[in-house]
Amino acid sequence: MSWHIHDERSLLALQGPLAAPVLQHLTKDDLSKLYFGEFRILDINCAQCFLTRTGYTAEDGFEISVPSEHAEALAKAILEKSEGEVRLTGLGARDSLRLEAGLCLYGNDLEQHITPIEAGLTWAIGKRRRAESGFLGADVILKQLQEGSHKASTKVKIIIRGKANEGVVTKMPFVPTKYYKPS
Repeated sequence: MSWHIHDERSLLALQGPLAAPVLQHLTKDDLSKLYFGEFRILDINCAQCFLTRTGYTAEDGFEISVPSEHAEALAKAILEKSEGEVRLTGLGARDSLRLEAGLCLYGNDLEQHITPIEAGLTWAIGKRRRAESGFLGADVILKQLQEGSHKASTKVKIIIRGKANEGVVTKMPFVPTKYYKPS
């Protein structure tokens, strides 16, 4: 297997209900044919881009890997085609939307001291792995699968900036996802 680090490229994420119609103005390819998670290489705003249909905010969207020398022009073209309806945001906005949808992000909701069960990722442990139980952390994880962990309505203490706050475990997601499904 060989790897290539694409440090000559920049990444733009376009998310939300206007993502597809706005981006469609900038490419000849039919974006309605792309399903969630699909990757394609295509021309967008006269630059060869790597495009993946994603939705890490629980909305339909795209991650666009664009040659760095074309990134600013593409961002400006997206803003122009949206006629003021698309706005630039940072990772904080993405993270709050991601949290509402119950989508985990390593380093925030998931790390080496949080089990997949505690992070709501039970689906990621296949039946065969559960049956064989020979994986790292199997004792703890299988016990949590049987007995449960952090059940909804459980009262907890949350430490925010060194101060303890009251909290309640709430079933995820807080909002439903709106991923695009081609007809």
